Amino acid sequence: MPKYLLQGSYTPDGVKGLLRDGGTGRRTAIEGALGALGGKLESIYYAFGDTDVFVIIEVPDNVSAAALALGVGATGLVGVKTTVLLTIEEIDQAGKTTINYRGPGA
Repeated sequence: MPKYLLQGSYTPDGVKGLLRDGGTGRRTAIEGALGALGGKLESIYYAFGDTDVFVIIEVPDNVSAAALALGVGATGLVGVKTTVLLTIEEIDQAGKTTINYRGPGA
């Protein structure tokens, strides 16, 4: 199943909700949303800096990942950035795929 990295930045109201629910409350909410999409949570880490939370998930496809990101973003409580994660095997396969491309100015 494809994996995705979600990076979240809380708004001030989102931080208030985090303080109220705690990290375990956020994990429960994420697991519930993922379960409804046929996915699962791999890990959550909170951090200092511009990004408050890093979440690695597995969902069936890009549509499911987009639905989750849209649903989370629509709350207005957290901004989310989604990154598709590729396996080593997928990179190996991509490296063996021949493309016909001419670089700019070549």
